[in-house]
Amino acid sequence: MDGDEMTMEYQVAFELIAVAGDSKAESMAAIEAASEFRFEEAQELLKSADEKMAEAHHIQTDMLQREASGQKADVNIILVHAQDHLTTAIIMRDQAEMMIKLYKTIEKLSK
Repeated sequence: MDGDEMTMEYQVAFELIAVAGDSKAESMAAIEAASEFRFEEAQELLKSADEKMAEAHHIQTDMLQREASGQKADVNIILVHAQDHLTTAIIMRDQAEMMIKLYKTIEKLSK
């Protein structure tokens, strides 16, 4: 693998970190909005998180397709870190959806 390929791998990994991080941040903001019973805003933030997640999945799928076609990727700490960010973003998105439902129940019971 030459230097350009390695640089590209790092760029892709850092892009995945950034996009997954954005998705996670949107999910966390959705939870915060829901905690203040701003459910419309929470849903918009969750939609934004989903859009970022779709972008992150696209990046990951491209990496998987390159690997499957014989373009071996060096597994390095940056790539591992990128995958960790994606996993965390997925979990946070799922938790945000559950928390929004919970806060809706809390608001309903408090009335």
